[in-house]
Amino acid sequence: MEDNLDVGRFANQILQDLGYQTTWATDAEQALAMAGADAMAFDGVFSDVVMPGITGVMMARVLRERRPDLPIVLTSGYSEELADSGYEGFEFLAKPYSADQVARVLAKAMLKD
Repeated sequence: MEDNLDVGRFANQILQDLGYQTTWATDAEQALAMAGADAMAFDGVFSDVVMPGITGVMMARVLRERRPDLPIVLTSGYSEELADSGYEGFEFLAKPYSADQVARVLAKAMLKD
């Protein structure tokens, strides 16, 4: 989930290059609808934190209620200090990020959950 078109294209391309099939949502409401009531539509979620309307953290909480084992990675351009205190156990990746960093954090999230 990413509302910035350029960042979304970049993230989408990285994920596809890593071999993931992607579905891109531009806001949390759209992502929650796509995930379905049981959140089984996705094998994992890669989402920006700062979004209009529902934040990425709030969306992640809802998805975890629907499906506790769903791997979720949150990303933001804000400081890691804020991330360490505010992302409630979800994997976090600071922007800007590289393809290698995305690969590592997704692998960690998939193993953890």
